[in-house]
Amino acid sequence: MTDPSPAALNRRSVLLHAGAALAVAATPTIVTAAELVATPGQTEGPFYPVEFPPDMDGDLVRVTGQAARALGQVIHVSGHVVDLRGQPRPGSVVEIWQCDANGIYRHPRAGGQGRIDHAFQGYGRTQVDEQGRYRFRTIRPVPYPGRTPHIHFAVHVPGQGRLVTQMYVEGEPLNARDGVLNGIRDPNARRSVIVPLLATQSPEPGALHGRFDIVVAA
Repeated sequence: MTDPSPAALNRRSVLLHAGAALAVAATPTIVTAAELVATPGQTEGPFYPVEFPPDMDGDLVRVTGQAARALGQVIHVSGHVVDLRGQPRPGSVVEIWQCDANGIYRHPRAGGQGRIDHAFQGYGRTQVDEQGRYRFRTIRPVPYPGRTPHIHFAVHVPGQGRLVTQMYVEGEPLNARDGVLNGIRDPNARRSVIVPLLATQSPEPGALHGRFDIVVAA
């Protein structure tokens, strides 16, 4: 892990995070320390943003100034950032980035830029609360050549550094052939990054919800 240098959260991000805190509070308590496994580090990939969008809060489905909503199935992803003892890491900043519903990243080296969904933010950032909780509203990830659907995560932990990992969707057929996912040799660690998306847990009609707890090693 490297020294963190996350940019300051913008005003909209702070307001969104505060508004989402009540919804996150309904998330069940983190599992006991005896059951925890460190979230495995994974590749950042070639499409981490080279410049950040003006709008980079926790809602990737709506972009400031855009009337349209992003294409794709809306999902809410929430969870905790904790250490191996199950203790929250307040002050941590969580980033996510992913391709749009057409399989295109907001990155100059990504192909298909002429077909990009400009209503999709593509990158988001939020700060956890005192209990280590975070939440994002985004779209269900889609596959693109060579990869199963996934969402990239980076967690900046104060005084500790930066963990980069990826979240995968339970039940995706391409999971069995994805080289990055199956490069995680420990089966418990591999299971920890595969998340079911459930309509019954969603705070928004017609959307899905997934819980992704991130466990950082001390």
